[in-house]
Amino acid sequence: QEPLSSGPCRKENPFIMKFLDCTALTIAIIGALNWGLIGIFRFDLVNFLFGNMSMLSRIVYTLVGLSGLYLFRFFARSGD
Repeated sequence: QEPLSSGPCRKENPFIMKFLDCTALTIAIIGALNWGLIGIFRFDLVNFLFGNMSMLSRIVYTLVGLSGLYLFRFFARSGD
């Protein structure tokens, strides 16, 4: 029997995975820099640029959170 990690549903396109990895890492770094600004200077750059909890700022915060969750994959891959 084939292991669950193989098969047509599990084949990853390396270009797409690299793009997703780089995009998620970039968004997470931007989020980390924003948190650094909040912690050191009490300045929320997302709030300044897009408004206090406007729809756009909520989208940015959601993307940062989803990127952080996506980056948990690196822990799984670090054991390989």
